[in-house]
Amino acid sequence: MSEEATIDTAELGEQIVIVLKTIYDPEIPVDIYELGLIYDVFVNEDNEVKILMTLTSPNCPVAESLPAEVEEKVKSLDAVKDAEVEITFDPPWTQELMSEEAKLELGML
Repeated sequence: MSEEATIDTAELGEQIVIVLKTIYDPEIPVDIYELGLIYDVFVNEDNEVKILMTLTSPNCPVAESLPAEVEEKVKSLDAVKDAEVEITFDPPWTQELMSEEAKLELGML
């Protein structure tokens, strides 16, 4: 049995989160997952991934490159068949979405 066939969607979801934690917002020294920029990760039974994410602001300087980087890094996982990133500003990002770890890192706690 190939490795691809043995990975389940939950396990793949965890691998995707690990990848997302390697991507940083250029203006804030915290990864995009801990920042709360990732709203949802969907993995279907064909291992096609859809990521719903936001940016810290609509005028974010990496509005073009950050979603492309997310897509590229997620697609680099062997088990991922395809990946698509959808940007939303609903709800808008606020500092409340940051994890405790991110707030601690930025001296907000």
